[in-house]
Amino acid sequence: MTRRKLITLLGSLIAAPVAHPFVARADRTRRIGLLINLRSDDPEGQNRLMAFVQALHQKFGWTEGSNIHIDLRWASDDADLSRRYAEELVALAPDVLLASGTQTVVALQKVTRSVPIVFVNATDPVGAGLVSSMARPGGNTTGFVAFEYSISGKWLELLRKLAPQTTRVAVLRDPALASNIGLFAAIQSAASFSSGVELSVIDSHDVNEIERGLAVFGHEPNGAIITTASPSMGANRKLVISLLRRYRLPDIYPFRYYPTDGGLASYGPDTAEQFKRAAEYVDRILKGAKPSELPVQAPTKYELVLNLKAAKAIGLEIPSSLLTTADEVIE
Repeated sequence: MTRRKLITLLGSLIAAPVAHPFVARADRTRRIGLLINLRSDDPEGQNRLMAFVQALHQKFGWTEGSNIHIDLRWASDDADLSRRYAEELVALAPDVLLASGTQTVVALQKVTRSVPIVFVNATDPVGAGLVSSMARPGGNTTGFVAFEYSISGKWLELLRKLAPQTTRVAVLRDPALASNIGLFAAIQSAASFSSGVELSVIDSHDVNEIERGLAVFGHEPNGAIITTASPSMGANRKLVISLLRRYRLPDIYPFRYYPTDGGLASYGPDTAEQFKRAAEYVDRILKGAKPSELPVQAPTKYELVLNLKAAKAIGLEIPSSLLTTADEVIE
């Protein structure tokens, strides 16, 4: 995305001045580098960007083109792009970097151990080596995790409530990600307490593998799918959802943008809210706070989102108990 397009996109958010007498105005424009692991034309990526910039402006008085300068890169699900853009952003001498997803944080840390990094939607940052601990991150990095591994047990529980006839559950995952291995282990643990469920995996090294795996799994009855969180799943979500509708498979996901795009259900954090929270850490760092002193935080709320149209497409009637407790129902 060009800088002109960025300013146009954000113009509606900063049309009116906001007075923040408590903001320490810098003598120079502060520079923020953003590395987002989605495509520039992905609506979910635009929602995250808007949430972040809006919070910076409305809550903390930082305005693009006035006292901050935003350098933005969209890395999609591309490790090579993440590495290249990480080098570009660090070369621009930012005051702070914001990274979406574990892969982008790793790329930035390989380039700099001094520029502050705030991450959003990372999973198991301690296990991945991003920080020393949740309470005391150490180094130049801190941020907000997407969820803990235990949430994947809730995905299995909700899936069985949505489709009680389910006897086979496949976990669609990216085996290259340590977090996906950890999430699967948690699902295995939950399945051991759930009688009558046969658990398997569909690895997603590429699109062809996803198509083959779902075709084989979908030809047997009483199956359902759990999709774990990964850049590849996010980038290919419309393909995955269309295949699951073809094979009439109940499905659950970690984020609401999946049922928004036609998936059956999701249970996870509000990603836009996570970016709003990240704006607070960026603000504090711009005022002098050190990332090592800012604890890594988990989501404060998980949301259940249901898609009635998707349920109807596979002949599924969602139990009223779930409809009444859902945070959002898409019709």
